[in-house]
Amino acid sequence: MSLSGTLVGLTWFAASMLFIFGLRALGSPRTARRGMHMAELGMALAIGGTLLHHEIVSLTGIAVGLAVGALLGSAIALFTPMTHMPQRTALSHAFGALAAALVGIAHHGEHALALDLVQRSALSFEVMFGSLTVTGSLMAFAKLQGWLPGRPITFRGQRALNLALFAAIAGLALYAVLSPGAATQFHLMVLLAALFGVTLVLPIGAADMPVVIALLNAYAGLAASATGFALENSILIVAGALDGASGLILSILMCRAMNRPITNVLFGAFGKLAATEQGESAEGARAVQSTSPEEAALLLDGAERVVIVPGYGMAVSQAQHQVKKLSDLLAERGVDVRFAIHPVAGRMPGHMNVLLAEAGVEYDRLYDMEAINDAFARTDVAIVIGANDVVNPAARTQQSSPIYGMPILDVERARSVLVLKRSMSPGFAGIENELFHRPNTLMLFGDATKSLEHLTGELKAMAPGKSA
Repeated sequence: MSLSGTLVGLTWFAASMLFIFGLRALGSPRTARRGMHMAELGMALAIGGTLLHHEIVSLTGIAVGLAVGALLGSAIALFTPMTHMPQRTALSHAFGALAAALVGIAHHGEHALALDLVQRSALSFEVMFGSLTVTGSLMAFAKLQGWLPGRPITFRGQRALNLALFAAIAGLALYAVLSPGAATQFHLMVLLAALFGVTLVLPIGAADMPVVIALLNAYAGLAASATGFALENSILIVAGALDGASGLILSILMCRAMNRPITNVLFGAFGKLAATEQGESAEGARAVQSTSPEEAALLLDGAERVVIVPGYGMAVSQAQHQVKKLSDLLAERGVDVRFAIHPVAGRMPGHMNVLLAEAGVEYDRLYDMEAINDAFARTDVAIVIGANDVVNPAARTQQSSPIYGMPILDVERARSVLVLKRSMSPGFAGIENELFHRPNTLMLFGDATKSLEHLTGELKAMAPGKSA
């Protein structure tokens, strides 16, 4: 083996180890930052090792790509607000899958006749998953960004169309594998796979976007790993396999958190518009107890234990920094303050954790659903900030509800519940929230950031324990 080949092998091995240990470090909030740095270093080594590969004949085009990619990546990192991380993640999946698909298409065009059966199979698999991930991720981005309705977009015969598309894609892929010169069938498979990505994601409601994003992450990883097999590139095989496996595991965990099978997520049309309209009309007929920042401050002034439950409304209002200020003020007054994090709160896995970490909330204050639910019965005030379906008791009491059986945060067990919300509009599932009508629930309507500012100001003006 030549010196350059040895260096490539060593750098790829080091990069693989950094990817593996970096992913392991992401399992804990305390080591997550170190894990990200390890992964970044691993990617730098992977790129550096690839540049030494003997098949590279010119660095000019690569240098242009590196410069453009670095500039775009820096701009995205600097100017994308933390509240838009779900959209940015969806775009990242689209870009990664597009790269894999383009490499596969180019490689097939140049070397199809010279590839063996395994390589052709990997190439077809790569391009198929890469193409559907590109368009599927773009549809997810459009839904998260509000360019498309968050509700499921369905039409008559949609499932039959999806099944027909899938069968056609599988048949064309098989034909391309068995017939190396079948360029027309190969490119038709690419187009149908891209169309399938659109029809697959459009009927999925915004409530299931966390699972969809994790699943698209798995698809992008599988496409990258297949690229590695087709190109005989070990670092792509390792990185893609890690990405694909972690995305699939995360999808399964998210589905378990919602007590729904993946097939139900993909084909269940969770959060139909009709349900939303029914929820809105039903809520209008029932009374709620509204409150003011002054009254809410009095409620908190006499509390010893407070649990804060963040939801997507906190992200929309960008209220995480004001949440941190309120929690710090309560802690200074001797209050035991904890944060309850539901695994599917927000629009991507870990959405609430990311926002609270950006605001500087200490990791040891964050509790997952299993760790915090027993504490609600001993909680004086539970503050719900923009969360809806993940605290809805209907998940336990109404068998006809689309969220029935989904594990929820036991907020209603607290002595008092303070809900910060813009209006009585339903959540992603489009159903009425029983919690809002409970006798121990108070609704503080308005923008979460402004409400928290007023609430914090009123609490600061009080001497600790005034209302006790």
